[in-house]
Amino acid sequence: MSQRRESIRRFIVDTFLFGEGDDTLADDDSLMEKGIVDSTGVLQIVAFLDEQLGVQVEDAELVADNFDSISKLTSFLERKQPR
Repeated sequence: MSQRRESIRRFIVDTFLFGEGDDTLADDDSLMEKGIVDSTGVLQIVAFLDEQLGVQVEDAELVADNFDSISKLTSFLERKQPR
């Protein structure tokens, strides 16, 4: 697992699942459909990306295609911060 994916997964599990359920959350699971993240949660993810990873998220980038799963978040981050 990539370091970026692991950072995102750890943040989501710790923040929204309170450290529980890491083994049941697949990378492609919809965070919104499963009720893990709501609109306020997306803002928490944006703050995490900014504060912990130095990634600035533009208003136009706040769409489900970027934020609805660990896989989508990882892809978004890779587009924003190519290696």
